[in-house]
Amino acid sequence: MPPENSATERTATIDRKTGETDIQLTINLDGTGVYEVDTGNGFLDHMVSQISRHGLIDINLKAKGDVHVGWHHLVEDVAITLGRAFGEALGDARGIRRMGHAIVPLDETLAMVALDCSGRGYAEIDTTLDEIMVETLPGSLVKHFFESFALEAKINLHAQIMAGVSPHHKAEALCKALARALRDALEPDPRAPSQIPSTKGTLSG
Repeated sequence: MPPENSATERTATIDRKTGETDIQLTINLDGTGVYEVDTGNGFLDHMVSQISRHGLIDINLKAKGDVHVGWHHLVEDVAITLGRAFGEALGDARGIRRMGHAIVPLDETLAMVALDCSGRGYAEIDTTLDEIMVETLPGSLVKHFFESFALEAKINLHAQIMAGVSPHHKAEALCKALARALRDALEPDPRAPSQIPSTKGTLSG
């Protein structure tokens, strides 16, 4: 549920078309984890779906791009669009907890994410995947996805693989940890339902 003072659901719709990609996205931060994701890359679909399901964020995403030159443009632009939609849907962040964290296991893998919906984009990401293929994606693009999302969403994001062997498990666990940390941060704070969670009185800059 949205914070008590919220007049409308925290939703956003973005159509973003460039010479490299064409993306249509709708998100609902107060959803139930319903998703429909089609980017043309199976593992990117899997990553976004994990964020939706475990963050209880409804995501409807359709994306296509100039993949004949590689996956970079598509992955980057999907993350950019998700980040911008997140920021738009969040609004002034009134009534939320603001900060969240999660440690998520997936078999032999352990992933940690801590974040702050601070209005200031920053990313410190350690995936241990930079020189590895993760199914259909270069591992460096997993890190770039997290970085691009954080900067566009204007959140302070720290993500780290603490243990693990399988590249698939590492990327998936990071997405699940991001989802759970976002869910934590976006939850209404029952002790401050109408307050912007900052001594500055704003998280917009």
